[in-house]
Amino acid sequence: MAITKIHPIKSTLNLAIAYITNEEKTDEKILVSTNKCFASTAHTAFIKTREDNKVNGTVLAIHLIQSFMPGEATPEIAHQIGMKLCKRILKDQYEFVLTTHIDKGHIHNHIIFNNVNMVTGKCYQSNKRSYHQIRYQSDKLCKENNLSVIDEFYETYRKKYKTNGKSWYENDKFKKGTSWKSRLQFDIDKAIKQSKDWDDFIKRMATLNYEIKYGKHIAFKHKDKERFTRAKTIGDDYTEESLKERIAEISSIKTFAVKKCIGNIIYMNTNVKVKESKSHEYWATKHNLKTATDTVLLMREKGFKSISQLDEFIKESADKRQNLQDKIKVIDKKISVLSNTMEQVHTVKMYRQIYLEYKKDPSDKAFFEEHKSEITLYENSLSDLKKSYSKLPNSKDILKELDSLHEKKNTLMQEYSSAKSDMKELYQIRKNYEKYMGKEMER
Repeated sequence: MAITKIHPIKSTLNLAIAYITNEEKTDEKILVSTNKCFASTAHTAFIKTREDNKVNGTVLAIHLIQSFMPGEATPEIAHQIGMKLCKRILKDQYEFVLTTHIDKGHIHNHIIFNNVNMVTGKCYQSNKRSYHQIRYQSDKLCKENNLSVIDEFYETYRKKYKTNGKSWYENDKFKKGTSWKSRLQFDIDKAIKQSKDWDDFIKRMATLNYEIKYGKHIAFKHKDKERFTRAKTIGDDYTEESLKERIAEISSIKTFAVKKCIGNIIYMNTNVKVKESKSHEYWATKHNLKTATDTVLLMREKGFKSISQLDEFIKESADKRQNLQDKIKVIDKKISVLSNTMEQVHTVKMYRQIYLEYKKDPSDKAFFEEHKSEITLYENSLSDLKKSYSKLPNSKDILKELDSLHEKKNTLMQEYSSAKSDMKELYQIRKNYEKYMGKEMER
């Protein structure tokens, strides 16, 4: 399996080349190869080619990294593959330095090539098309050397949704639908409820370790993340305009109408402190009167004119919560099925080459014994997939559907969490009323 990454070098070209040719990383520079230049003076050769062709662009060179799965390729094979990749994509028209690093848990190639073509004098066009060509040639070389080829959509799925290696906290957040975008959604909601105006909201998001970027769409980046997330991607209620409207709406509500914490009614007849202390009895009486008043006022604020009306609303709210829970369970089941399908597709792709080699000569007992587990996994996964699909599913489509399901789950989890909080308050109102009043409250 080979993973490719590419990025431009705009400064300190000499340091970049010195890093990739480090003798401790390249088996004392045995795994270093060059084209039309020498490793020690490659940076000056690159600059001379630029000057000869009067190129003034900011990009000095292109740095390509090709990583292999641990244990799958030897340093020598990896270096050979790197050299063949250079010949196929650069066609002997660019100066380059190729090194193979063996100091990490996985063997990987570094290729730094001049941004200027020695033959045409033009700059290398680094874009999606050229990168896909690199990926295509890299994958082709892996197949030619009986190495597995990476599925970029499976890799995205693995990083996003597989729980292996997650901490308990991260895994718990993942299961509850409160990770990634949902975490941003939760933090924004929390900040809005506490903010008196837009500036206050921005400050509160900053205290939650978010960096904010303005533009056509407002975007947030947590300190633990590498990229900004446009707020509008987590829902229509999170565009900059909607956020400001929500803050203004909350700010306009009276202090009492903003969620108020209602205390408990104290049982005077059974409370030990009340029985033993007159002062505590006096305090408890005042507390109960205030709590009862707050309870009645909050009922009025919420529009309940009778306890029976409150009971009906509680029942409807409980039904709504149960409905949300049922929807979440259905989505969880679909996610589980699709995740299993993604793993099966990955297994089939990973071990296809081994299986094809085995089918060429099924009588080769030594080969079968060496790869028995891989062949069995391949056959079982393919057999399971055939029960639901007429052809091998596309991992891109699976990932797209999984993303959609997780977004739906995150939204439902937010609704469920909000409903749960509201229900807790309603139950407290009902409990206090029953304890203190003992009768239905009419107009």
